[in-house]
Amino acid sequence: MSRIAFLTMDSLDGFISYDALVADCLAARGIAVENVSWRSSTANWDDYDVVIIRSPWDYQHSVNEFIAVLEDIDASDAVLWNPIDVVRWNVRKTYLQELHDHGITIVPTRFVESPVASQIREMFDVFESDEIVIKPVVGANANDTFWLRPDSLTDLLQQIEALYQGRLALLQPFIQSVVEYGETSHIFFDGQHSHSVLKTPKAGDFRVQEEHGSRIQLLQPDAAIIECAKRALQAVPQHTLYGRVDLVELSNGQQAVMELELIEPSLYLTYDADSAERFADAIQRFRA
Repeated sequence: MSRIAFLTMDSLDGFISYDALVADCLAARGIAVENVSWRSSTANWDDYDVVIIRSPWDYQHSVNEFIAVLEDIDASDAVLWNPIDVVRWNVRKTYLQELHDHGITIVPTRFVESPVASQIREMFDVFESDEIVIKPVVGANANDTFWLRPDSLTDLLQQIEALYQGRLALLQPFIQSVVEYGETSHIFFDGQHSHSVLKTPKAGDFRVQEEHGSRIQLLQPDAAIIECAKRALQAVPQHTLYGRVDLVELSNGQQAVMELELIEPSLYLTYDADSAERFADAIQRFRA
């Protein structure tokens, strides 16, 4: 019997994971799946045919240690998906600049090292926007993310200064359509579109993650939107087992990439009845 490890974290309390749906599909095909924390001190990666990064949703706090674990897996007898070079490329949101250089429309973005209050305030003019967002280049689940207006209190800006001291920050205009309509996520397995969802934040919030109370619903996007998402995925340096492309609509009506999630994306498998089977199909193809 083949053995697969789903790489996760010590505890998923407070998070929503769909991995069990895929594990059940694989078990029905005679393929055993074991959840293994990336922080495990006892895991022997040679025991597995494949290790699939699924829900290590605390890695952003210890990125170097996480990459070191992936290097150990990559050096073992197990096959790592997604590949470690894809992880290295995707772990820093500077990949957005590379997408832009490939002709992919992204949300307008600036990167600033150790931003100070005056630099943050300048971004309102740079983006010609009354609202901006600042977030870490390495991060997840909207941690250390701020939604700012020109009248944001000085003490908040000082807090951000301290938080980002010695860190590279990503600044973008706030995209109004996110609160008016939502953000769309397009999930791909083996480069093929599986399903899409619309994520709408709760009233008064801008965060679209389920853990922050957003509303999720299945979406049937038109072919042009799927093609937009596929073009972004095709710009990735290597082929991927799974990927999620998050799109938003700019004020000019154009679709733009907000994020390209290739490490540990939520795949929203409960929203499409056949999606877990499609993921299991892709895993079976990739485990050789």
